[in-house]
Amino acid sequence: MICASADLLEGGDGVRFTVSRPTGEEPAFVVRHGGRVRAYLNRCAHVPVELDWQPGRFFDAERRYLICATHGALYEPGSGYCFAGPCKGRTLVPVDVEERDGGVYLVA
Repeated sequence: MICASADLLEGGDGVRFTVSRPTGEEPAFVVRHGGRVRAYLNRCAHVPVELDWQPGRFFDAERRYLICATHGALYEPGSGYCFAGPCKGRTLVPVDVEERDGGVYLVA
């Protein structure tokens, strides 16, 4: 289990976790947006730096968009699409998760 469902509030702080990939362990995060959990690798589409400006802080001040703390790139939380910033037109790498039985789980 990544976290309890109750740990993710709409537009609130995210939960960081790691995923195993062919290249090794990579940081990822999960947030709640539009009533659903959304997870992505914690890596800006511009250069490979983590997005959060403090651990778990992925949303902009209005809590509408995901923001890269380094470059200010703005991403749509539901799709990971970058619509503003140096990586405009690129997307975050999604991570498959599911919410069930009061928890958020990585889909194998």
